[in-house]
Amino acid sequence: MASSSDVTPSAGNTPTGPARRGRVRPRRAAVMAVPAAAVTAGLAILTAQGALGVQFAISGMPFTVTATELNGTGFAQFGGLDNMAEGSPNAGETGGQVLVVTSVIKDATLSKLCQSVDLGGTNLLITAGSGAKKVTATDLTTDSTELSGDAAFDNIEIGNDASTLDKAGPKGRGPIGVFSQQADTVRIANLRQTNYATTAGVFKLPGLKLRFSDSGC
Repeated sequence: MASSSDVTPSAGNTPTGPARRGRVRPRRAAVMAVPAAAVTAGLAILTAQGALGVQFAISGMPFTVTATELNGTGFAQFGGLDNMAEGSPNAGETGGQVLVVTSVIKDATLSKLCQSVDLGGTNLLITAGSGAKKVTATDLTTDSTELSGDAAFDNIEIGNDASTLDKAGPKGRGPIGVFSQQADTVRIANLRQTNYATTAGVFKLPGLKLRFSDSGC
């Protein structure tokens, strides 16, 4: 696979003029609504932003991630903003920011993992975990704009303040005042995500294959 008091943009992307602030404020307000919509739709997924978005500037190029099954222990999810590098050609009309759903899983396993990014006419394709050994990750964090699958949770809590989350460890805590959810375990079959960033403490990909392809995941 990589505000105001709610979310703090990275230093390189701090708004400097009134026009920039005007674009960012509505997104900050929307951060609290994104996870709620995801829960209502019965969708959930991996993790990022609060623990990830502030660590590096995203390229602004989305990538697709799929897996036949994801199983995890220690799950947290909340809204956030990812920031592109200053002057990124991918910023468009976004002001260099992308509203994301951040998901964190303390320990995760994935079957038949596929990741692809459209490079314009060809796709960079990565696959792993298609054999007997599954992909494993610790402190897996993803920033997503779209996600789908058949999800099941154990001991889920919905509506927490993101700063109080404790089931996914320290990296599973988000900004204060932001709507969030957490669960002891999560299982998602037929997982599909559109991501802007992914990080992990340890990421093991048995049977890794990287290649160019006419089609993505």
